[in-house]
Amino acid sequence: MDLTANVLKEFFREVFRMVEEEKDYFCELDRKLGDGDHGVTLSIGWQAVYEKLNGELKDEQDCGKIALVIGKTFLSAVGSSVGPLYASGLMRGGKVVKGKSELNDRDLKELWIAFASGVKERGQANVGDKTMVDTLAPFAEKLEEEYEQTNAFLPAFKEALIAAEEGMKSTKDIVSKIGRSSRLGDRSIGVQDPGATSIYYILLTFLQCAEENAEKAL
Repeated sequence: MDLTANVLKEFFREVFRMVEEEKDYFCELDRKLGDGDHGVTLSIGWQAVYEKLNGELKDEQDCGKIALVIGKTFLSAVGSSVGPLYASGLMRGGKVVKGKSELNDRDLKELWIAFASGVKERGQANVGDKTMVDTLAPFAEKLEEEYEQTNAFLPAFKEALIAAEEGMKSTKDIVSKIGRSSRLGDRSIGVQDPGATSIYYILLTFLQCAEENAEKAL
């Protein structure tokens, strides 16, 4: 499948809409582990991104620049730890698709692998620490594995999303090891990590946009 810069921008707009719908849920999860503001923080960041998409990036056709500017915009708008994580992922992803106005299957695979790698390196977290890496690491591993077998992005992404969901759900049974929630110790068991949850919803939103784009192309 091929995905244009305009579809990529529409995906980011859909992320904004999804966050607005789910921010109370993200905050509810976070109240059990941290400050309870995860949904609000994401809302602030993606509101800034939405405005940038309808302003500076409205006519931009360089997918790399779009991801880079969105990463910087999110970082500027959000002061919490999630800001640098998303920014690192988006900026790393932007580098691998720099100068491209349309992304093919391999481009899309490399974009998401780079995003996951950027987040992991910035956060210095591993699977089992009860963070968004518990969603992203199995997602990226499965995406790479499936794509190398099929050279087909969309089927590989669907399989990777299943692994991402399993990773997200696994955080319920994990003791938090990083961040404010690590102070809770065993009391953090039984609650799904909000960061692992919100990034899964973003991946799910991308699948929905990609499938809609693929249907239109038929």
